Amino acid sequence: MSKILIAEDDTAVREFVSRALVNAGHDVTATADGVQALEALEKDTFELLLSDIVMPELDGIALALKVSRDWPDMPILLMTGYAAERQRAHNLDALIHDVISKPFTLQQICEAADTVLSARA
Repeated sequence: MSKILIAEDDTAVREFVSRALVNAGHDVTATADGVQALEALEKDTFELLLSDIVMPELDGIALALKVSRDWPDMPILLMTGYAAERQRAHNLDALIHDVISKPFTLQQICEAADTVLSARA
């Protein structure tokens, strides 16, 4: 079981991803934006950050930059439904593990998380 932090502003997607990862045996903390994710990181330790790119307050790119600076060992997986944002994220290849395109299935999100976590082990 791994501790995963999710940052996703869309409630339905946040609950979908949380439920999938919990059912796969992970301990999940879900937040609605990058600011809340940073607050969670200050209070607890996580083994993976799974973040949407387009969010209010602090988007996933800015969150990834801050997390890679302050928690350099934490792998980062980004999600997006926008091709332009996917390209923007690929400019961060050295900092993030992958970008998952929405829509995705429960199996795809769990496999992506497991791939990142097993590479870390």
